Amino acid sequence: QVQLVESGGGLVQAGGSLRLSCAANGRTFSRYAMGWFRQAPGKEREYVAVIRWSDGMSSYADSVKGRFTISKDNAKNTVYLQMNSLKPEDTAVYYCAVTDDSSWPIRQVDYWGKGTLVTVSS
Repeated sequence: QVQLVESGGGLVQAGGSLRLSCAANGRTFSRYAMGWFRQAPGKEREYVAVIRWSDGMSSYADSVKGRFTISKDNAKNTVYLQMNSLKPEDTAVYYCAVTDDSSWPIRQVDYWGKGTLVTVSS
């Protein structure tokens, strides 16, 4: 069983920063990339960022480009999302995702985390 455990969510004022972490635990599993999605209240889940595990190539949704940075630590089996210049519209539950599919940036998700809530106040 693969478990993705997110942490780092919380309440922050607009313009502030947060760093999310996602640790992959459990049995050894194959992965092409890891990424982040988010779901705001009343909205569909949307793609935020993805990083390819082999070489660190990354991609971002237009809405977060220039403000968010995705990174990874292979030794810790962990992916991070550094979020700067946060806006109220970034408020959402953020989900970690793993894919073994090579579609880019990310289409098929094989494993999901349970999510961590980020609230940005104005």
